[in-house]
Amino acid sequence: MTSVMRTILLAATILSLSACDRTSNQAEQELDQDEGSIDGETIESEGGLVGKLDISLRGTEMVETPFQAPDGSTVQLSNFIGKPVLVNIWATWCAPCIVEMPMLDELAIREKDRLKVLVVSQDIQGAEKVDPFFERARFTELEPYVDPENGLSFGFGSGLMPTTVLYDARGKEVWRVIGAMDWDGPKAAALMEETLSE
Repeated sequence: MTSVMRTILLAATILSLSACDRTSNQAEQELDQDEGSIDGETIESEGGLVGKLDISLRGTEMVETPFQAPDGSTVQLSNFIGKPVLVNIWATWCAPCIVEMPMLDELAIREKDRLKVLVVSQDIQGAEKVDPFFERARFTELEPYVDPENGLSFGFGSGLMPTTVLYDARGKEVWRVIGAMDWDGPKAAALMEETLSE
């Protein structure tokens, strides 16, 4: 990661507390020490990005709510079953979300044969707000999916953005990270590798 990117990461982190609170912080979960669970583990990345790992919904079905593809058609997460899918909900007004986007694009480039990375904007203005952002960013792999009705946000129920959920190739949830994460880092790679190697 370049020094410019690290500076941007630091600045965005200072502007926010690693996640954009939409309602209340429902992400605060305790580590279950008795059962040796990693549910609720805080993941602090270089650059100050902090998210919470949540495995409490492992094995549940995909959220089935419609959202819009870049071509304007209506899709659902089940349309992507067949290989693992990493779904990130974000908004143009959410500083940690913006910090994650270049890293998610790099992840999508690296893992394009094993993983579909979906970034779905929760901006209520939809494509009107998101398309200009994508034009400026010039991402290589990410595409501007939009969910102006916030169906995924309500379906995930975290109350925070960014929230990122990994589904396996069968459409079952593996884990989610509530808050921001360094998707270029070793912790992200380790979290995904078991699912991607199947």
